[in-house]
Amino acid sequence: MARMKRAGGLRLGAATLLVAFAVGLGVAKADGPVTFVGWGGEGQDAMKKAWADPYEAASGVKVLQDSPTDYGKFKAMVESGNVTWDVVDVEGSFAYKAAAEGLLEPLDFSVIDKTNLDPNFVFDHGVGSLTWSWVLAYNKTSLGDKTPEGWAAFFDTKTYPGGRAVTKWLAPGMLEAALLADGVPADKLYPLDIDRAFKKFDSIKKDIVWWDSAAQSQQQVASGEAAMGMLWNGRAHLLETSGAPVTVSWKENLVTADYVVIPKGTKHKAEAMKLIAQVVSAQGQATHSALTAYGPVNTQAEALIPADVKPALPSNHTDGQIVIDLGYWEKNIDAINKRWYEWQAQ
Repeated sequence: MARMKRAGGLRLGAATLLVAFAVGLGVAKADGPVTFVGWGGEGQDAMKKAWADPYEAASGVKVLQDSPTDYGKFKAMVESGNVTWDVVDVEGSFAYKAAAEGLLEPLDFSVIDKTNLDPNFVFDHGVGSLTWSWVLAYNKTSLGDKTPEGWAAFFDTKTYPGGRAVTKWLAPGMLEAALLADGVPADKLYPLDIDRAFKKFDSIKKDIVWWDSAAQSQQQVASGEAAMGMLWNGRAHLLETSGAPVTVSWKENLVTADYVVIPKGTKHKAEAMKLIAQVVSAQGQATHSALTAYGPVNTQAEALIPADVKPALPSNHTDGQIVIDLGYWEKNIDAINKRWYEWQAQ
């Protein structure tokens, strides 16, 4: 099942960062055009501006765009030996699962410099393309002078009445939020107590307003249809900056990353490695963060990000931040997904 689009709109003020830049690309002979695959929409537009366009300018290699990322298509390509995608932006849980199933090329870290990459988001077959957090976004008009903080407040509909915007598509982070709200210490979350998490969701089930697109999640909270929502931080940031009566609690924000990976059997492996080097370069990461308010995985990018953007990034809210355990989700996502959809239907 394809994931819905997450990334938000573009920040016009970041246009000055869109200079041709690429790390270590030189003018080496190209082995052909490469195809980059993302989730489409404004999010992929930002990826193109931050990563593909500078790479193309520096290397002379055309970067073709395709979308959306589709896991079924990804797997079918690899298994049939007819791979037409070269670099694909995927969810972290898929990256780990696909690696375990032999669907990915191992990365060449002599080309991709991981020296300054956050080690939480690097493994043999993938590197983080961007970090993002689940945050609690709330409508200030709906809640008056109340200021909810943390996931316990999200599940407390007596103190903070109103709807709760929750994604229909289970993603790593949902159950963690429920367990934190129920008193499980952050360092004791894994392995997840699934029964306990679902019991916590039972307590607010009648108040849930389901969303199946990022735009819908924004509309629900901005309009007050939901007093609170579990939103991607970039989408919440757009609401804050748009003038909507919405603000964010970063307490216990649950951070993870999208990853860029290379399908097994790609015909342009060498060029794909170089494109990924651009994706995780300090400038590539900084430009993308400036455009989207999603975080960089390259620690050297921070110095290049405009000061007015930094407060909106997960990397600026690490106190009490919880890193989602993708290794756990790799092994358990199918079973938990099945239960999540069955629970919704009950």
